[in-house]
This record gives sequence, C-alpha cells and structure tokens, in this order.
Amino acid sequence: MLTGIGDTVTLANGVEMPRLGLGTYKSAEGGDVERAVATALELGYRGIDTASLYGNEEGVGAALAAAPVPREEVFLASKVWNDEQGYDATLAAFERSLERLGTEYLDLYLVHWPRPETPDTWRALERLLAEGRVRAIGVCNHLIHHLDRLLESAEVVPMVNQYEFHPWLQQSGLLGHCEGLDIVAQAWAPLMKGRVDEEAKLVAIGKRHGKSAAQVAIRWILQHGVTTIPKSVTPARIAENADVFDFSLSVEEMRAIDGLDRGERLGPHPDRFPAR
Repeated sequence: MLTGIGDTVTLANGVEMPRLGLGTYKSAEGGDVERAVATALELGYRGIDTASLYGNEEGVGAALAAAPVPREEVFLASKVWNDEQGYDATLAAFERSLERLGTEYLDLYLVHWPRPETPDTWRALERLLAEGRVRAIGVCNHLIHHLDRLLESAEVVPMVNQYEFHPWLQQSGLLGHCEGLDIVAQAWAPLMKGRVDEEAKLVAIGKRHGKSAAQVAIRWILQHGVTTIPKSVTPARIAENADVFDFSLSVEEMRAIDGLDRGERLGPHPDRFPAR
C-alpha cells in the first residue's frame, strides 16, 4: 500500500529504501543541485541519488550538511563510473565520492553500467558492504544476461537494479527476473525525459484525477512496485512529483498504461553504450 512520501521498500538485506527519491542527473554543481536537494528534503523526500559522472557530489554534500535533516535519515546513493571500474579503481573512486559528499558512508553504491570489468568492480562493492562502508549495493542498466553473468561470480546478489523504465519502455521480462532474484527495480527516466505530455492516455487519465501526466506516470510506476527517482531542479516540479499519494489508478487505468509499451529507449542501450 502506498501512503506517502515516507514509504519505503525493504531490500534483501533488511535495509529500508525510499520508494520515491530525487534524481540529480544533469543538476548543475553549485546552486542548482543544492537548491534542488534542499527543496526535496523540506518536502519530505529522504532519498537522494547522485553519481560520480554527474559532477555534483560536492553540491549534494553541501546541501545535506546545511539541511536540518540528520544524515542518518537520508538514503544517499552514488555510482561508480565506467572508467573507474575494476577492483582497486572502484575502491579509490568510492573514497573520492565520500570526500566530495562529505559523508562517512553511503546508503547505496551502484555500478553505473555493465562492463567487462564489472565482476571485479562488484568484488570491491562486496568488500565495502562487508566493511560497513555502504549499507546496500546494486547495479544500474543491467539486463537479464548482464545479471546472470555477474551472478556467476558474485557472492552477494545485487539489492537494486536501476534502469530505464517508463510507459514506453517497460521491460516486463527484466522486471520479473529482478523480482525473482529479490532485486528491487528502480526506474530512471520515469517521466520519459520530459515527454510524458506527448502521451494522450497519460494526459487523459491525469485529467480524470486532477493530476498531470507526470504524476500519473510516477503513480503507475509505484503501483507496479517499482521505486523511482524523478529529477528536477524546479521547486514546483519537485513538489508535483511527490504529490502522487492522494489518488490511485484503477485496474483498468493500469492496464491502459501497460498497453503503451512500445519498447522505445530514450537513453542508451546497455549493450551498445560507449565503453568509457
């Protein structure tokens, strides 16, 4: 049951992760990302997602340091980038991320994209988990065959798989595979990179509930049991994205949105993403 922005999902190791968080991809270092994180925390968000690639970890850290919210109440995630992968390189990248974020630990550390070195990268994440430097570990953009390859050598099953998921790209087989492995799916690009208003059915369903197409898309994702991290630096949008707990989609509405799947990626394909 979805009750509010404080809702969490329990990961395989018992750690509680917010179902709805703030994404910070392309949120510029400095004022933009600091204001976005501050606004989100004021509104009750407790999940903040960043990455080495984003170049804004220092801003995220500054916002967390200035916030009246205790660090232990914030679920902070970051990611290791492609050119940082490998066992020793990942451990060094993790230390750099901690320094930039001004924190002693991460709640979730993720492998950003699958690469040949990912099994060695994963061993580093398993070490960080065992040492208590991170509370949970996971991957991003891993398709079924990437997960299966990783699990040939992994001692710990990823707790999260963050991948592109929205009404036009639902990847039901991947979602089912994750559920079977007790991996929590997390949607990036939940608002179809700003194109939700192009989908007439989302707009129509939203009008029925007095909601925007974006709010309908987020609600649909959450009702599927998938977590998500919509990104914005606009306070009104950040508030709108969180205002999805006072309505629910009917079975018919859920099916109608399910029927929008066209297998259309708005981001890179994990098998064809540049190596670095």
